[in-house]
Amino acid sequence: MRCGKTAEGNGQIAGVKEIKKMEKTELRAKIFSKIEELPTLPIVLPRLLNLMENKKSDASEIAHAISHDPALASKVLKVSNSAYYGFSQKIYNLDRAVPLLGLNMVKSLALSIGVMGSLPAGGAKSRHFSREDLWIHSLAVATVVQELCKSTGKAGKHEHLFIVGLLHDMGKIVLDQFFSEPFGEALEELWSGKTQSLFMAERKILGMDHGEIGEMLLNRWNFPGIISDPISVHHRIQVPDSINLTDVAMLRVADTLCRELGFGEQDFFAHPETHVTDMELLGFDEEALSDMKAYLNDAKDGIYDFFKAMN
Repeated sequence: MRCGKTAEGNGQIAGVKEIKKMEKTELRAKIFSKIEELPTLPIVLPRLLNLMENKKSDASEIAHAISHDPALASKVLKVSNSAYYGFSQKIYNLDRAVPLLGLNMVKSLALSIGVMGSLPAGGAKSRHFSREDLWIHSLAVATVVQELCKSTGKAGKHEHLFIVGLLHDMGKIVLDQFFSEPFGEALEELWSGKTQSLFMAERKILGMDHGEIGEMLLNRWNFPGIISDPISVHHRIQVPDSINLTDVAMLRVADTLCRELGFGEQDFFAHPETHVTDMELLGFDEEALSDMKAYLNDAKDGIYDFFKAMN
């Protein structure tokens, strides 16, 4: 495709030159128009979102809702039986999965798997980008966030962060699918050493980063702000007062750790540094950071097995 032309038939909406001529509001409108063309979520997922926000929902309601989508239920059970969880006995039904994994984890798994299945399928269009690597990285981030919640004593208040971790980079898939030429240029800038981070190259070329685009998609699918807000700002230094700083800090620390250890992410070689303010907010010191790295390395095989089970 030549720069400056659109090619709707190929799923591409603009070349690099055309992108650079657009105002940010115009670009957001074009991105949103493509997001609007994506399929709506399976009917079970809006039900689960409602149950997630209903503090009185119980295990039987969750299991009943998921069971209405046999393909989704099958994947939830497959993941439940993966090495990631390591249960000694096979889980044959959702009624058994809920008490073993926990109510919130089953909801999180079902929502995350459903969203992944609703995103554009197929291989990556952009050079230096792998959708498999993205999901491996995202699973690692979700794993670290979950452990961070336990280690900082916040496990009962941040169950939603597993979903946040798993979906935090989904905006890259939108870019790869509909903006593969400018997204490819952003990747080239990273790999050639012109910039130290992909999100910086995205802002330079597209005027926004994948976190903002991920938020647009989640808003379109009516996800609550508690999930979409941390995703939207996870590469921003200044966070609006309306967004939970602890959630953002957990996501950023987890993201940085996983990139540093090379979990599937393309720009881990940029040697990211953990935000000092995030560490302070979480009450996290260097020893705790080292322990988390060791935990993540030990969890590696389970993370890869989790990914296989989701596909």
